[in-house]
Amino acid sequence: MNILVEPPAAAVGTLRLDVTIVMPCLNEVESLPHCIANAGRALEMIADRYGLAGEILIADNGSDDGSQELATGLGARVVFVRQKGYGAALIGGCQAAAGRYVLMGDADGSYDFTDGVPMIGRLVAGADLCMGSRFKGGIAPGAMPWKNRYIGNPVLTGILNLFFKPGISDAHSGLRAITRDAFESLRLSGTGMEFASEMVIKASLRNFNIAEEPVTLSRDLRDRPPHLRPWRDGWRHLRYLIMLSPTWAFGVPALVAMGAASIVLLTALAHLLGALDGSGPFGTSWTIIAGFLFTVGHFAGVMALATHFQGVREGFRSLRPILRRHAGLLTLESMLISGLALIILSLCALAAIGIYWSQSSYSALPNTLPLVLAAVTGAVGLQMMLGGVVLAIIAGNTADFALETSRISAPRGACGIDQATDVA
Repeated sequence: MNILVEPPAAAVGTLRLDVTIVMPCLNEVESLPHCIANAGRALEMIADRYGLAGEILIADNGSDDGSQELATGLGARVVFVRQKGYGAALIGGCQAAAGRYVLMGDADGSYDFTDGVPMIGRLVAGADLCMGSRFKGGIAPGAMPWKNRYIGNPVLTGILNLFFKPGISDAHSGLRAITRDAFESLRLSGTGMEFASEMVIKASLRNFNIAEEPVTLSRDLRDRPPHLRPWRDGWRHLRYLIMLSPTWAFGVPALVAMGAASIVLLTALAHLLGALDGSGPFGTSWTIIAGFLFTVGHFAGVMALATHFQGVREGFRSLRPILRRHAGLLTLESMLISGLALIILSLCALAAIGIYWSQSSYSALPNTLPLVLAAVTGAVGLQMMLGGVVLAIIAGNTADFALETSRISAPRGACGIDQATDVA
C-alpha cells in the first residue's frame, strides 16, 4: 500500500543513513521536544554501540498546533501523510525513511526510545522484526488503563499467538523495530490501530525472524485524551485477526459443523437401515438441523480454500503442503464434474422419493431422512460448482487454480530463507 507523503521518499535518496526513528504525529506539540531529545539520545547510543548513523522522522498526520514547525526546528525531518490514521502515518513514515533499519514509537512521551537501542541490535544480528514488550519491561502506574492491561492486550495477544504462532508477549506495543526490506515486503495496508496486529501477523505468516526486547511504558505527556479508543480499536484488531486467518474463520467452523452433522446423519441412517437397533436418538428435527449444518459447513470449507488461495496470491502466506501435493486434482473441471454428479445423484434420489410418495397416495413420508440427504447432496453439489468458479477467478481466471497458485513462489523470510509452513 502506498500512502501519499510530502515530500516524497525520493527526496532523501542522497542521504546515507542506517537507522530512521519514525514517530506518527497528530498535534503533539507538548510532547515533541521530549520525544525528539530522547530519540536523539537513542541515536547517539546506536552510533556508539553499532556504528550506525541515523535520523529522526516525524510522520505528521495533519497537525494544526505547530507540531511540524517545532519538529523541524528541533532537527527532525517531517513528512506530511495525507491519509488519516495511526497505521497510515506509520506506513507513510516508513516509506519515507532513509535508513535500512526503522525504529518506530509514539510521539506522546510514553516510550523511551533508548529502549530501542538493543532492538536495533537484534536487527543487526539478523532479526527481521523486533517487538518491544511492555509486560516484560514494566508499566508505570496509570500508564495503561486496567481494561487494556488485564483484558484487552492479553486477550488479543493470546488470540494472535493461537492463530499465527509468533510467540510474543505484547503484540500491540508501540515501540518496535523492523528492517526496511522486511517492511517493504509485507505490503502493510492497515490505516488504523489494526496496523499493529497486521505487521505481526504478516511477519509471522512469512516466517520472519521475530525477536522481542523488554521496554518500559510511562504516562504520556499529553493534556488531552489519547487518540486510542479501546472498544473501537480492540474490535478493529480482533476483526483483522479473523480476516487474516482462514483456518479459524472458516476451516475450523467447517470441520466442526460437518463433523457434528455427519454423526447425526450417519447414526440416523444406520437406524433407518437396521444396522442399529431401535429408532435412535436423532429424530426428524435433528436430521433437518444436521442437513443445515452440513450445507453451511461445506460452504465454509469452500470459503477457507478461497481465502487461503487469496492470501497466497497476495504474498503473505504459503500454500499448504497438502494442497500443493494435490494441486493437479483441484481444478475447475474436477469441481464442476463432481458438483454435477452430486446434483444428478440428488435429482435421482428426489425422483425415487417422489415415486414412493405417489405410490403411497401422497401421504406423509414415514421418515424424512432420505429427503434431507437428497437435498443436502444437491446443495453441496451446487456449492461445489459455484465454488470452483470462485476459486478459478481468485487464482487469476485460470481453471487449474490450485496448480497455478502452487507455482507462486513460497513466501521468503527477509533473510532469504525459503519457508513452506502455514499456521493460519
